[in-house]
Amino acid sequence: MYLATRPGRDDKLNEDQVAAAGGTLTRAVLLDGAGGPAELPTGCHHGTPWYVAMLADAAMAHMRDPLIGLDLALSRAIATVAAEHRAHPCDLDHPGTPSSTVVMVRRQAGTVEYLVLGDSTVVADVDGEIVTVSDRRIDQVGTDLWKAMAALPTGTTEHQAARIRFVEHQRRMRNKPDGYPCAGTVPEAAHEALTGTLPATETRRVALLSDGATRFVEFGLGSWTGLLDILGSASPWRLFDQVREAEAQDPEGERWPRAKRHDDIAVIHLAGTEL
Repeated sequence: MYLATRPGRDDKLNEDQVAAAGGTLTRAVLLDGAGGPAELPTGCHHGTPWYVAMLADAAMAHMRDPLIGLDLALSRAIATVAAEHRAHPCDLDHPGTPSSTVVMVRRQAGTVEYLVLGDSTVVADVDGEIVTVSDRRIDQVGTDLWKAMAALPTGTTEHQAARIRFVEHQRRMRNKPDGYPCAGTVPEAAHEALTGTLPATETRRVALLSDGATRFVEFGLGSWTGLLDILGSASPWRLFDQVREAEAQDPEGERWPRAKRHDDIAVIHLAGTEL
């Protein structure tokens, strides 16, 4: 089992979170928090790193119940963290309240269950066949604003202003009928997640990846099989290094347009008896 994260910037707290436990009920959860630019207000007193840490703990706890599905476990986890918000109090109706993508995996009784909510990804090697699941509904929100931002050099004042307009729109569309679902303060959003099962006896290895990690494939640095090979090797951190090297070679986003020059990266890799 390998799990690790790396922040996108040394001067900014990591908004990705990972947690996993082995044994007879293997559980893993990966979160990619959405805090947004510092210029935008938020109704939360805690911040996104607090939110993803709390949600990961709550999700791991609720996943212990083998009789409930992963969507119900996530729904209960979101409700648990929302109650913590209210105790301080935080404005849960504020569009800037922290939210997150979620990937969950649980192995029990010969089955590997997965859940994906948001643009993080689960990748599995099932008897030599690569299976990928990612929720890309967010890509349909604010496409014109994205194009306007992507046309500008990353790191410039103009790009940042365009990014703020893009994120403001994204925030307004979270968990709306014509928007996209994500983990935030609405427990019902968990039931919008993509879920499924894989046969444990045929599943050789599984990776949970934030979109900072999937840049490895999106940038053309290698295939999904190559990504799994690196994570299963004696030096899995090479995945992080290769992504950072590629980002550094394209600092203005000319080759690979993106919202941030460097993104937080998070991965979990499970293989062998862990599955």
